[in-house]
Amino acid sequence: MRNVGLILTVGTTRAPLEESLAHHAPEGVIFVASQESHPVAAELVRDYGASFRHHTFLLEDAESLLEAYQVAVKALRKALEWEASAIVADLTGGTKPMAAGLVLALTGRGVVFSYVGGERRDPETGRVLPGAERLRLLEDPTARLGLREWAAFTRAWNGLNLGVALAELESLLKRPLSPSEERFYRGMVGVVEGLMEWDRFRHSRALELLERHLPVALGVAEAWGHGARVRVLRGLEALLPPLRAIVEAGEKPTFPLLQDLLANAERRAEVGRFDDALARLYRALELVVEADIWERLGFVLKDPKTWPEGFPESLRERILKPRGLMDLLEAAFDLDLAFGQKGTLSQRLFGEKNRLQALLARRHESILAHGTRPVEREDYERLRTFIQGLDERLRPLPPWPKF
Repeated sequence: MRNVGLILTVGTTRAPLEESLAHHAPEGVIFVASQESHPVAAELVRDYGASFRHHTFLLEDAESLLEAYQVAVKALRKALEWEASAIVADLTGGTKPMAAGLVLALTGRGVVFSYVGGERRDPETGRVLPGAERLRLLEDPTARLGLREWAAFTRAWNGLNLGVALAELESLLKRPLSPSEERFYRGMVGVVEGLMEWDRFRHSRALELLERHLPVALGVAEAWGHGARVRVLRGLEALLPPLRAIVEAGEKPTFPLLQDLLANAERRAEVGRFDDALARLYRALELVVEADIWERLGFVLKDPKTWPEGFPESLRERILKPRGLMDLLEAAFDLDLAFGQKGTLSQRLFGEKNRLQALLARRHESILAHGTRPVEREDYERLRTFIQGLDERLRPLPPWPKF
């Protein structure tokens, strides 16, 4: 059985409200009235209240948009308490702020709007003449346009919750869409999937998806003139060159790869996953040495096939099977000395070993390392500051743009 809950803004005229009551035949009615229109609500309860349950909310100021919004939210809550299977909000009566507050509060909430109008009106008051009332059901435009889903998508995107963002896009694609809307949302699905692959360090697949789908979504957004969407997608487009550099380098330990790892750590920290973020910084310290040696000397530290003539065999085991990070840093220090290198980034990093060991103590106590204690924001930020202070190249890639 259909259980209709009717939210009714009340003005000083009964006839249109009676038309709404007769048309909707509600099981429950929530009146939203002003001090001036409260008597009209009381009359309706007296004459018709036996056929439905009822509740009345009174506004102190019928011209306050804020109060009208707040009361409309309370009215919706009451209808839900009554377990209404369908909720109708009739905005015919009351002041314009009352109607506006009702619409603002209830759009995107699965509510159907109705309005009692008519073409024959009193020339002096502008009111519909008695007997000429005509009720119209008004579609919630946010439902047609998918505004609620898009708002949920942007919240998920901004919160780096890409799985939820993808689900919201898939919900939008199930709605009736124009060809351009279909192109845009399908393009955005590819963009989000590309970012998910990027976040998993699957750089080749991420680049493939973004190069295929980002131009499509951006082109539609530019045609629509949607400023925020264009801004975000252009910002993402500007981040593709370092991603291409990572892909083109293959498995080489480059500084763009290191910067991407640091950016990945920043994203983990942004959502409060500090243990994960600190673990990434620990790997970044190893990658600092590898990227520095690759850039200066042209070989991969962990790949003996790339080692040049004159590589000191005494360092082989210390580099390939280090007992820990400090052992690797010391071996890299000695390697630079063997090749006549001075003042290198690897040597500067080893020179800070005492300070570094103190910073890494919290990492070793982490449940992801050797302990049971959680990592705090301050632990992550101290090590991040230390790393970024060593060299300009040790800065993360720019963050993904947000709406």
